[in-house]
Amino acid sequence: MKIIDIGANLTDPVFRGKYRGKQAHADDMPHILERARASGIVGMMVTGGSLSESAEAVRLSREHPGLFATVGCHPTRSSEVDKHSGGADAYFAGLRALIDNNRDIVVAVGECGLDYDRLHFAAKDVQNKYFERQFELAAATGLPMFLHCRNTGGDFERIMRANRDRFSGGVVHSFTGSADEARQLLDLGLYIGINGCSLKTEDNLAAVRTIPIDRLMIETDCPYCEIRKTHASHALLATDAAWTAPDAKKKERWDSDSMVKGRNEPCMIRQVLTVLAQLHGVNEAELAERMFENTRSVFFKDVEYDF
Repeated sequence: MKIIDIGANLTDPVFRGKYRGKQAHADDMPHILERARASGIVGMMVTGGSLSESAEAVRLSREHPGLFATVGCHPTRSSEVDKHSGGADAYFAGLRALIDNNRDIVVAVGECGLDYDRLHFAAKDVQNKYFERQFELAAATGLPMFLHCRNTGGDFERIMRANRDRFSGGVVHSFTGSADEARQLLDLGLYIGINGCSLKTEDNLAAVRTIPIDRLMIETDCPYCEIRKTHASHALLATDAAWTAPDAKKKERWDSDSMVKGRNEPCMIRQVLTVLAQLHGVNEAELAERMFENTRSVFFKDVEYDF
């Protein structure tokens, strides 16, 4: 089984044992990556959500084979563009330089898009302005896009349609919309990324069932978006599953063989796979293979790496 986690926020300090600025336990990145490989993960896309975070995603990807970076500005971070010491032009020049200097490991422009659930981080006009500008990066580099959409009242679709000829393809990750919204994205030729946040409610499950297997990608969005006992999807986790999640302990009781409670990890992608297989009535190996090929065809067709 081969799995690519398209959305892993491995630049988050919690994966180095640091929570809210305080070191709670040792840096356990090597153990996290080892558990990921043991679960069937052969590649991960490390999310870049700002200029500095994108640089860190690139650094991590250089350090660990099988990691690949996205480079872009998340909508909730877009307010930092105008505050950059060199202004917006310098900010985007920095993003472009990261891409140009690391074409072997940068596989997407993003994470970019719109998020109207969190306007306290960045106003609509700012989000729209700098989402539009990232199509320039995609057009100039030929890279696909790693996209974010939350409660945008049609603005996301409008902008995507207006710019659809400027990028080769992409995925809307962490999808939480309706079946109608999924259909709109599919009509744009986009793929849809599913994680635990996509599977919280019965309405979520109904929407995900409508997405064809040949347009699905899989992710964790770790350290966020774990499947919890309160989620509708939890009932679909088989008790006799072929894969069993590692033990998890509170961070104060951390040891190298255990996950940390409340910190989602890449290896937990197997739970997302189990739920997706249940929803689509296929076996996990077949679904994993299809999603692997979907991901490779969009993000890795020009990347030389032996998965």
